[in-house]
Amino acid sequence: MKIKFFLISLLVFSILAFPVLAHCPLCTAGAAFVAGGAVVFGVHRMVIGVFIGAFAVSMGIWFGRAIKKKFMPFQKTAIVLVSYLLTILPIWPFLKDSHPLLLNLIGDYGSLLNRTYMIDYFIAGSIIGSFIVIIAPFLSEKITSIRNGKHTPFQGIVLTFLLLITAGILLQLMLHVE
Repeated sequence: MKIKFFLISLLVFSILAFPVLAHCPLCTAGAAFVAGGAVVFGVHRMVIGVFIGAFAVSMGIWFGRAIKKKFMPFQKTAIVLVSYLLTILPIWPFLKDSHPLLLNLIGDYGSLLNRTYMIDYFIAGSIIGSFIVIIAPFLSEKITSIRNGKHTPFQGIVLTFLLLITAGILLQLMLHVE
């Protein structure tokens, strides 16, 4: 049954991913394919969101650095945002996973900090992954400064992957998929 669902998902993703005007249709389709496979094998959609969000932002950063000519202010930020949206939005309809979240901090029920909100686990995960990719270079620089300028080979990449994998494992264990 899982293989049949996986093959049907592959067909649906490959048909629907290409008409989207993403920055890289092949990358988006590949990410959707991997995400569909991960769902079939029991990986929680929030964990998938972490890695897809990290992929989207890292692609945006890469494109932003590749374009040397400056056309507008905040160009790199705009490229990262567009990359994120053009990667996440085509995949989102297939990985939606909304759940209620009771925020009970202060005030009467219905106030801003005391009400029930609906959150989408995939979008929340993609925001977490994006944040990790954005913050990892700063953490790497901080580690280098603490070590008096000593930088280990591939420190930034290793740190980013370590943070992403740790977040993925923790979320998977916290959300415990059946």
